[in-house]
Amino acid sequence: MAQHQPIRVGIMGFGQTGRQIYDLASRSDDVEVVAIADIGKADILHYLLCSEVSDPGRHSLQGNFLVNPRFRSRLMRIDTPAEMPWDMFGVDMVIDSTGKFRDGAAMRDHLDNGAPRVLLRTLPVDTIDRIVIPGINGGEASAADRMISAGSATTTALCLLLHILSARFGIECGSMTTVHAYTSDQALQDYAGSDYRRSRSAAENIIPNSHEAGLWLGRVLPALDGKILTSALNVPIHEGCLLDLNLVMADAGVTPEAVNDAVRERAADFPGVVGVAEDPIVSSDVIGSAYSLLFDARGTIKAGDHTIKCLGWYENLGHAARLLDVVRLYAGLDSKEEAA
Repeated sequence: MAQHQPIRVGIMGFGQTGRQIYDLASRSDDVEVVAIADIGKADILHYLLCSEVSDPGRHSLQGNFLVNPRFRSRLMRIDTPAEMPWDMFGVDMVIDSTGKFRDGAAMRDHLDNGAPRVLLRTLPVDTIDRIVIPGINGGEASAADRMISAGSATTTALCLLLHILSARFGIECGSMTTVHAYTSDQALQDYAGSDYRRSRSAAENIIPNSHEAGLWLGRVLPALDGKILTSALNVPIHEGCLLDLNLVMADAGVTPEAVNDAVRERAADFPGVVGVAEDPIVSSDVIGSAYSLLFDARGTIKAGDHTIKCLGWYENLGHAARLLDVVRLYAGLDSKEEAA
């Protein structure tokens, strides 16, 4: 039997998500990271990678190449998509994990420089070909898609929980607040930025913030378009996030037990993606979890006749895993098209 060629991936941005994608790919049998673009020095990028993984000896730096037992990745010190010559590396897809280049023009720069597709690790700012949340709307993906987003860690957790509950119960409306670990674009000390609140120290404050998931939710779950308000509270912890979802149900008879049972039953349909925590966990307990949603069964309560409150945990590693799931999804579509 002929052996399938590995999927050749390029990464732009070797921050936490980029490093997690790289490490996960190095442990897979079907994905190779062939090139990495980042503004950092090669030795510092290697140092940061090794500081995070459990077995740093697997990853070595040989000149401008990151090397692991499965593949070699060329490190390119490049700042923007317009500078990166993806055509030199024969990539099948580029994952832009910078969180910065979210508009159509920047995504087209990736395409113009030889990337057949570009996948954002966060939500876009323009209309693009597709927002794909694995397990929900992957069946709508097309081999013709070129500019794609995999949402965000928060968006994925929210969509998964809403997808499961809306299949069982009628949902009138709701609101979501993510209690989110601080992010790399926040200042650790008070520092004047473009936004008043985000100019305050992330290490010392709970910072109210907006969240874009509600603007794009209808692209994934059309029946809930315009029905869910979303916001964020950035808190002074490094990892571990909590989804706080309040839903107004159409039926006053919905109980917390019925909600928990619905999630327990459907979790089996999302192996490795949705889990259920029966124990009284806290944020540090989800560090290193590859689940996109770890539903907190103890956190479900009812207020009044129609309102149900749910909690769900997640962290960034799960989103890195879902990005690779999207890569595999499109590689499969390409294989089918070539075989036709």
